[in-house]
Amino acid sequence: MSADIAMKKVAKDFRSDTITIPLPEMLDAARVCALGDSVFHEDPTTEKFEKKICELTGKSSALFCTSGTLSNQIGLRTHLHQPPHSILCDHRGHVYSAEAGGLATLSQAMVTPVVPSNDLYLTLEDVKRSVILGSDIHTAPTRVISLENSLSGVIFPIEEIKRISEWARENDIKMHLDGARLWNVTAALGCSLKDVCQYFDSVSLCMSKGMCASVGSVLVGDEDFITKAEWFRKQQGGGIRQSGVLTSQCLVAIDKVWPTMPKTHQQAKRLGLELLKLGYELLVPVETNMVWIDEQTINIEKFREECIKRGLKIFRGRLVLHYWTTDEAVNEIIEAAKACVGESPTGYNDIRPQYIRK
Repeated sequence: MSADIAMKKVAKDFRSDTITIPLPEMLDAARVCALGDSVFHEDPTTEKFEKKICELTGKSSALFCTSGTLSNQIGLRTHLHQPPHSILCDHRGHVYSAEAGGLATLSQAMVTPVVPSNDLYLTLEDVKRSVILGSDIHTAPTRVISLENSLSGVIFPIEEIKRISEWARENDIKMHLDGARLWNVTAALGCSLKDVCQYFDSVSLCMSKGMCASVGSVLVGDEDFITKAEWFRKQQGGGIRQSGVLTSQCLVAIDKVWPTMPKTHQQAKRLGLELLKLGYELLVPVETNMVWIDEQTINIEKFREECIKRGLKIFRGRLVLHYWTTDEAVNEIIEAAKACVGESPTGYNDIRPQYIRK
């Protein structure tokens, strides 16, 4: 498939921002990058990328990984020592719901999945109600609180993160952030990565998804943490050699894709507003690049059929916009929704599969 055809197909794909493809500049960078051995710390492109991420996040060390699942799992494993121990997270969190049970198998950790009382994000009060403290031998004490930002496109307020972080540190609990889409959050808020990352002991950032690089995620933390994490990366088969062909794309993503995210967010907000005008309801506010249609207000099968007629791809009621999404594609999906007005709603609203970052 030619690059032009691929771009046109991706422009109409609303299933996820994981389907993004590299920019031509990324492929050019991969062709001319140095080919050092990153396992021996001899790849200059990877070293440059990790240094850049440290500068952006305010952390002292970074470790390139092949996926967000790998960076999350080795990040959480690095914080843990000897069971019994547990990790507290949102019940929709990727580390809990979509990483193949990694916390149980790799970290031997119990998970405390918490339903946010406001239906959007966890609060300190939610955490306090569910955290396991003390030395009761019947329990698995909470050692890490793992948050996700954004989650379902919704921004986790920095002030609430600060409250949770300060309380966690008072109770000797580590903080991990699944920041797969933290790039979207900072673009929406107009803040820096440091503004968010300062409240966490470790952060995972995805470089594919909405950032368009072919492969990659990066884990950040202090020097001792990353030194230990590198052992677990190797153990899980994540030590790759000429990683410069991947990290060269990541450097382009920071310069070329990240700054364009506000435009994508505006497209998403326009789409959400038009759907509301048509009488549909949304499950959560449109704050970044996701639009969630309440399936109890639309005939989702009819909607899917109308999308297919127009060459559009969707996963049920979750619509995800990204770098390659065009205004024309947004207009077409609005037209598909218009064609469903008056149809009997599906009445089905099991949104759990859509909360998974596929």
